Amino acid sequence: MKQIKRMFRMHRIFVAQELKRMMEYKGDFLTGIAGFLLGQFFNLLFLWIIFSQIPSLMGWTIEQIVFIYGFSLIPKGLDHLLFDNLWSIGYFTVRKGDFDKYLTRPINPLFHVMVEKLQIDALGELIMGFALICVTLPQLAIEWSIVKILLILVVIPFATMIYVGIKTATAAIAFWTKRSGNITYMFYMVNDFAKYPVTIYNNLVKVIITYIIPFAFTAFFPANYILTGDNPLFNIGLTVLISIVIMVIGVLIWNRGIKAYESAGS
Repeated sequence: MKQIKRMFRMHRIFVAQELKRMMEYKGDFLTGIAGFLLGQFFNLLFLWIIFSQIPSLMGWTIEQIVFIYGFSLIPKGLDHLLFDNLWSIGYFTVRKGDFDKYLTRPINPLFHVMVEKLQIDALGELIMGFALICVTLPQLAIEWSIVKILLILVVIPFATMIYVGIKTATAAIAFWTKRSGNITYMFYMVNDFAKYPVTIYNNLVKVIITYIIPFAFTAFFPANYILTGDNPLFNIGLTVLISIVIMVIGVLIWNRGIKAYESAGS
């Protein structure tokens, strides 16, 4: 318990320092959010053009698809906001030998990497996600209950853990190869498929995004439970289980990588 309190205290310190740094560059912060919102606008415009000609897609209405799309941005945005520094490990931190600093401080290296930076431009994702959910909710016949609301609140951090676990595992490959950012990017881009209903894809894509790189559990399956109320054991329970497994695998690979790490530099 004492260790957990210490970690939370350290996290608050890192966040406070990062916010101070960002306030010196308000233009970059606003530009980042505006750029992301503009990109999402064009994605939604593309969907609207398609659905103006096709009233539904494999039985899914545009309101349902936009709701799933919006929900997908919540765990992705939280990952982007809180844990985006993992990208640096695979791209340049290990290759330049800068990872040594994490090993010389009395803080768990993985925890230190995760909390060192805060990506405020991720608020663009979160704002867009909540906005899309709020816009589509009145048009969807969703049956609400206390249990459903509690399950939604529980599943969001676990869905975020899937992103974090995958990034941790792929970033840790750099401890052996010195650079693994492209591997992380390759895995991470699969999440684009999770923004839409899994049922519209062929069997190969379904298997990949459900059981191999399980991004479908970051968006579609939890959102499907919200929309239909069906099969919470699978849609919510399996999301929680898979997220724990992915995170454990990521931490194990990371710890093995730490043992194999040799300082490098240019």
